[in-house]
Amino acid sequence: MKIPFAVEERPDTGLNNGRFGIWLFLASELMLFGGLFSAYILLRTGSSGWPKGADFLNIPLATVNTVVLISSSVTIILAWIALQMNNVKRFRILYSLTILLGFIFLIIKYFEYSAKFHHHYYPSTNTFLAIYFTMTGLHVLHILGGLLVNIYHLFPGFKLYKEDPEKYKGRIELSGIYWHFVDLVWIFLFPILYLL
Repeated sequence: MKIPFAVEERPDTGLNNGRFGIWLFLASELMLFGGLFSAYILLRTGSSGWPKGADFLNIPLATVNTVVLISSSVTIILAWIALQMNNVKRFRILYSLTILLGFIFLIIKYFEYSAKFHHHYYPSTNTFLAIYFTMTGLHVLHILGGLLVNIYHLFPGFKLYKEDPEKYKGRIELSGIYWHFVDLVWIFLFPILYLL
């Protein structure tokens, strides 16, 4: 059975079902992270003696992680462009590089969390660290979800490219949109938590 508007655009929205669905999903994710950012801002502005991120956080390590994540956004765009040009070899290399960069981000985050625990900095230590672990932990879960989807598309899901290349290209585009959202969240998390 063929699902209508799987590849073609819907006449009511101008988007196919996948694009419409991903934008609805990201709207709900925006509300989730928006609530957390709002809570952080209200707690910070309403508190005297709020600690600075530099008191607890490793800014150089987070800066490296920012570069890693932004680089992964570039590689996923280039992978999608290569796929649009039917250059499968280049697509697979760039998509693999995106996955590798995602894992590098998680490894750096692991070392960052380990250092905090080693210094006895826990979510229960203070409100700042509670918010830090909540927001960055939720972000890590989103990275893990994106990595699982990307790994699936690169390996078992790749057979769809041979069966229906347009549908596969659409799925890669959707996973790229999600990956950009996750990167965008980090671009806001990094200055708010680490630099201010």
